[in-house]
Amino acid sequence: MEKIQNALSVEDEFANRHIGPNDSDLMSMLKDIERDSLDELCDAAIPSSIRSKTELSLDEPLSEARALEAIKNIASKNRVFKSWIGCGYYNTVTPPVILRNILENPGWYTQYTPYQAEISQGRLESLLNFQTMVSELTGLPIANASLLDESTAAAEAMALCHHANNRDGSKAFFIAQNCHPQTKKVVQTRAKAAGINIIVGDSASFDFDTPVFGILLQYPDTNGSVVDYKSFIAKAKDAGVISVVCADILALALLKTPAELGAEIAVGSTQRFGVPLGFGGPHAGYFATTDEYKRRVPGRIIGVSKDVNGRKAYRLALQTREQHIRRERLQAIYALLRLCWLIWLLCMLVTMAQKG
Repeated sequence: MEKIQNALSVEDEFANRHIGPNDSDLMSMLKDIERDSLDELCDAAIPSSIRSKTELSLDEPLSEARALEAIKNIASKNRVFKSWIGCGYYNTVTPPVILRNILENPGWYTQYTPYQAEISQGRLESLLNFQTMVSELTGLPIANASLLDESTAAAEAMALCHHANNRDGSKAFFIAQNCHPQTKKVVQTRAKAAGINIIVGDSASFDFDTPVFGILLQYPDTNGSVVDYKSFIAKAKDAGVISVVCADILALALLKTPAELGAEIAVGSTQRFGVPLGFGGPHAGYFATTDEYKRRVPGRIIGVSKDVNGRKAYRLALQTREQHIRRERLQAIYALLRLCWLIWLLCMLVTMAQKG
């Protein structure tokens, strides 16, 4: 009777499905590392000075259904207010047709993370759609497959400007004072680590007498004003300075594009396109630029190729993750391996000739 009651008390196999190795697996792993128990392993690996002296007081484990119910009860205590934060964040509505057919459609995603080479064609296609949308709205020919958020994209743009336009040794970067405050903070933090001097000022009065390698402008600005930066960006171009525009991508459906203003780089957030606020983000940032800087674009770029049967296939055309090797480096490695093989073959032939 006790066995039957125990069996009936188990509402699902949540723990067994989600919590790793069984006892046999544990003993096998402990044997390989020459330990008799997990306690002995912990004693050897974790200093006693940082270990708790008392046992943890934990509640009884919950089934998956009960755990989800408990989380929903906790979430229901949140009080939802209308957001007045501004600064590039907006309340949005995600159309149900998009939610159902794209965000909740397993054909668009896999268990793989976005930067891995095994990524599905569905995710690659959705990222290509994102790139195409960004490129069309900004007017710039090259767009990547998103970054963490607008502030991070602005910091990456500053780094691109510094690497690509630092021939005169300038260590200064100009930020318009009407940029979003979180963008200025992130760029200033990144600049401090790189030894870059940040100049925050009014774009209307900045005259480029102070040498800078790049400028950052908000369009529309953090107060909602739409400023025509075309003449200011033209002055920057004459001074050999790269221009970065943080643009509201939804506003670009009506306003002049960053390309029309003359900017070389456009960054921003795509939160406007139906992404909930999520208590402040982050939300997918975009990064677009001219063809001149395509090899310096952060993140990854999705391209379209043909497979061996001539069918269209999506691929990671450019990626700057550390675990991937760019094509030129791969070709150089192959050439070096072929050279080593030829040297080894030549040595073998010489050895055989000497023995003969």
